[in-house]
Amino acid sequence: MAVLLGTVVSAQEKLKAEAKPAPDIANEAYGPHKHNVLDLWKAKSAAPTPLVVFIHGGGFSSGSKEELNLAMLTSLLAKGISVMSINYRLTPETFFPGHYLDCARAIQFARLHAKEWNLDSQRVGATGGSAGAGTSLWIAFHDDLADPQNVDPVLRQSTRLACVAVQGAQSTYDPRKVREWVGEAAAQHPALRSMYGLKSDEVDTPKAYKLYEAAAPINFLTKNAPPVYVFYNEPRGPLPANARPGYGIHNINFGLKLKEQMDKLGIECIIRHMDEGAKPGQETIAFFARHLLKEKPTDTNNKR
Repeated sequence: MAVLLGTVVSAQEKLKAEAKPAPDIANEAYGPHKHNVLDLWKAKSAAPTPLVVFIHGGGFSSGSKEELNLAMLTSLLAKGISVMSINYRLTPETFFPGHYLDCARAIQFARLHAKEWNLDSQRVGATGGSAGAGTSLWIAFHDDLADPQNVDPVLRQSTRLACVAVQGAQSTYDPRKVREWVGEAAAQHPALRSMYGLKSDEVDTPKAYKLYEAAAPINFLTKNAPPVYVFYNEPRGPLPANARPGYGIHNINFGLKLKEQMDKLGIECIIRHMDEGAKPGQETIAFFARHLLKEKPTDTNNKR
């Protein structure tokens, strides 16, 4: 779970020390850059399995595929769902939309190899925290990026997702909207400038506004969007007057604004908060099982 856009609740050192089972496929290159690599754990099944793709957080400038949570990995595998964890280019090696497009390419690469890897290309979901959550939402809501005529066979594949279950998601990376929905401190998060590669004199220009709008997942919502689950643990309410720059970047208001729009479209959107007694680990696994395996839901109280 993310606390700030560039940090994770459990320290990376602890996450890396977790005794994860060795992936069936390790550091597979899905693209030309050195950071375009993935790990894949295959669920044991004679039939093709669903796939959940983990996209790490870190403000688009840090983090790695090693942050995949051990409990999530083992729980999904036990359900018969394969898991893929990916690295992607980070700022300043790339700027928007490079981070998003790398992650989309990883999904396309998995689909290209679906038969070889025993995956069901129609049942693919995504998860992650913070920047990984926002990236998951952007790919889920955006028009399919498949280019059937492309000379690259990877880019001919679909980027569509069947469902998304994430933590601390930002439904927009537009500083103007962040300021309106959450507050000034959140709008001052450094990633909201660095991810675009903008100079200080460009942040309030038409060039910047175009980028802000194109990077906001919520701007691509249509009736064809998949169901979403989002968990938040940052305190509710107005930001403190002395809040440091970046505080509020995981505020539940991002989720409530998303739910408002998804409700209008008649698409399932579950927004949960720690003060409601949410159990994000269990709820995430149950959400994926329901949408990727068609398991019947169990009762969860106080779902928003």
